[in-house]
Amino acid sequence: MELSLYLHYPFCLQKCPYCAFNSVADAPCTPDEYGNALLAEMELRRRELADDVSAVTLYLGGGTPSLMDPSLAGRLVDASARLFRLAPDAEITLECNPGTVTRERLDAFRAAGVNRLSLGVQSFDDGLLHSLGRVHGAREAQDAFAAARGAGFDNVGIDLIHSLPGQTLAQWRNDLLRACALSPEHLSVYGLTIEEGTPFFHLEREGKLPLPDEDESAAMYETAADVLAARGYEQYEIANFARSGYRSAHNSGYWNRRPFLGFGAGAHSFLRSPGYGVRFSSPESPREYLGSVARGELPVAETRTLSRRDAMAEFLFLGLRTCAGISLDQFRREFSASFDEVYGDSCAGLFSAGLLESCDGFLRLTASGRILSNQVFVQFL
Repeated sequence: MELSLYLHYPFCLQKCPYCAFNSVADAPCTPDEYGNALLAEMELRRRELADDVSAVTLYLGGGTPSLMDPSLAGRLVDASARLFRLAPDAEITLECNPGTVTRERLDAFRAAGVNRLSLGVQSFDDGLLHSLGRVHGAREAQDAFAAARGAGFDNVGIDLIHSLPGQTLAQWRNDLLRACALSPEHLSVYGLTIEEGTPFFHLEREGKLPLPDEDESAAMYETAADVLAARGYEQYEIANFARSGYRSAHNSGYWNRRPFLGFGAGAHSFLRSPGYGVRFSSPESPREYLGSVARGELPVAETRTLSRRDAMAEFLFLGLRTCAGISLDQFRREFSASFDEVYGDSCAGLFSAGLLESCDGFLRLTASGRILSNQVFVQFL
């Protein structure tokens, strides 16, 4: 069984006001204690799996995994190879906050086996970065990218966020141009989402968060597609663009429903069997997570066995995120029914509205459909 590995490092220097990911600024343990728990969980999980496991990607996410000691990253890479037969040429990604890396640390991460970086730049506008609660400025972002190149990383991605409070289309275009000027191999461009429970959520409810309207957000998305295409970046997913040969193999696995195992506090996993698949997650609390592992227990907080209808919906709204779309033949093979039999009536309006199209046996979002993707996906739930 081919699968991907995700290792979650939940600790941050400070919690950003828009972030709903499982992250904490006040660690209840030392980095070594958490790292040892990750390694112990990997050992526990391996005992539960068949022998034919081979990992094709490894992703160190967070939180801020670039805060971890590079030696821990090396131990995690080695354990992945030993326990899960991580391929020698596997894509091994480290998420980096530009304010937490130096040339020396990146040299050490490179020596530990990391071969791809994802830099959470978010913006090159210092005012916007301040409002986002980021610990870096535009200068630090550029320095981090230069340090990555100096350390020998030839696969570097930059993340940007649009539709920020007070952001103009001109500012967004400038962010795109400054990112392209660095010539990264990959760019991810996400629209800001206001998540319940975050400080931004409460500010919006109080009318204190001046967000761009829907038309302005759509214009920002279209600008990203135009600017990046003109500079040689191919769009392969709703929010992701890459030079030829540099698509994210790890994230592509998610969209193609490749099995993956997540380790760490709040990490999620997906296996294709039994039945139509199962998803499970570990406790979000690092303290609770550490306690489970210390007792020799797999830290599972929630488990959901997918029904046939669940699996169909996931197949569609994950696969339709990609520009290639989903194979209608594959849908029929997996579920013994055609797309039209299951969704034909409910999705007819999406075709007539120009949001979905069918071509050469594939179903995919149109350019307009990518902008309004959430309106499409809700039809499959």
